[in-house]
Amino acid sequence: MEHLYLQVADRIQAMIEKEVIRIGDKLPSVRSLSKEQGISMSTVFQAYYHLEGKGLIEPRPKSGYYVCFSPRRLPELPSATRPVKKATEVNVSEMITEVFSHHGPDLLRFSTASPSEQLLPSAKLAKSMIQAVRETNGGLSYEDLQGNLCLRRQIARMSIQWGGSITEHDVVTTTGCMDALTLCLSATTQPGDVIALESPAYSGTFQLAESLGLKVLEVPTDPICGVDLEYLDKAIPKFKIKACVFVTNFSNPIGSTMPDKNKRELVRLVNKYDIPLIEDDIYADLYFGKLRPSSCKQYDRNGNVLLCNSFSKSLAPGYRVGWTVPGKYKSRVLRLKLNHTISSATLPQAAIGHFLENGRYEHHMRNLRKMLHTQCLRYQQAIADYFPEDTCVTRPQGGYVLWLELNENINTIELYEQALRRKINFAPGRIFTLQDRYYNCMRISYSNPWSKTVDDGLKTLGKLAHQLLK
Repeated sequence: MEHLYLQVADRIQAMIEKEVIRIGDKLPSVRSLSKEQGISMSTVFQAYYHLEGKGLIEPRPKSGYYVCFSPRRLPELPSATRPVKKATEVNVSEMITEVFSHHGPDLLRFSTASPSEQLLPSAKLAKSMIQAVRETNGGLSYEDLQGNLCLRRQIARMSIQWGGSITEHDVVTTTGCMDALTLCLSATTQPGDVIALESPAYSGTFQLAESLGLKVLEVPTDPICGVDLEYLDKAIPKFKIKACVFVTNFSNPIGSTMPDKNKRELVRLVNKYDIPLIEDDIYADLYFGKLRPSSCKQYDRNGNVLLCNSFSKSLAPGYRVGWTVPGKYKSRVLRLKLNHTISSATLPQAAIGHFLENGRYEHHMRNLRKMLHTQCLRYQQAIADYFPEDTCVTRPQGGYVLWLELNENINTIELYEQALRRKINFAPGRIFTLQDRYYNCMRISYSNPWSKTVDDGLKTLGKLAHQLLK
């Protein structure tokens, strides 16, 4: 059951979003709201602290709380992306490696779409790992080819949240989500085949396509609704597309989420042409609303949807525990897994299975989702305050990333080089495409908890962007 203070905070936030309460308006005093709502002053304080953490209100000494931000003040959305003329051979590894190879304790990283260690339940995970060591005799033996049974059962149980009806027999564990994508793409394509990706698309998928000798057709994408399905319907026969690889929920880097009707239509399309849809659903548990969004797999009746996911973005990146529900391609995926790795590591699977089985995951995820939503709003507010006025920013309803479209005169590769000299790292838009585009775009991750360091870093990026306009 949701805490009372969150219900109060949600009502006030809704009034701010609808501009019933506007920027600069004073909120009722803690005492008066307590009497009016019949709740304790402590509950009101918690609600106000929660809204303050999101950057929506601010306290003023000896005066009270005031509205300081509204989502309606956010910048405009980036434009939908344009179609391309042909499928393209992949060669982007050098640029991608350059962006993600920089590390160091003094580097402020806005480039990584993964959770900060501060947001992860390290102590509880350690307990689950100790239990896994006990139950598996130290994890010395090979795990079952299909994966740890307890873990697969828990994943099947979790599928209820997105409307799935899978069993442990449908699940194959992998070494992270990229391993799941690799196995699924290898099981469904041959070198030289054309696959469809969103545009812009996750840079790691380009690297994967390059390693498998595949060509890529980039499909136009809307920052809210995702892939242009009308274009895709015509493109599949025209370009002889053999597989689609899409992030249907909180896509990386643009943050779009397909509505349910679009997901149904996408499944209908892949069934119409009898081609596989490899659905990367790695961010879907990181939703900001009340309910987890559905997955295309929910609407799959023919086994053409290969669902891929992992716990790297939600629980333990270093454990490298992923999974896939590969539908009618399960036997091929298992054969490839046997050839490539024999089995997945025993201990990490057993530890996460234990963590899920003991009900710790959902409690952790509730906290993580609240933190990420708060961070997303704070980052959006800072970008609105510090970047040039014509900067467009996405409004994701989950996940880790914001996609920025800046003035056409700003080259984000040049901005990246200047930022790196100031120990700030982000992902330039050019690494998310094979085309000659997105030079004025960038991806910023809001995975770092809000702090003065983060605020100063975004302020510096904004100043550099202003300077490039001159």
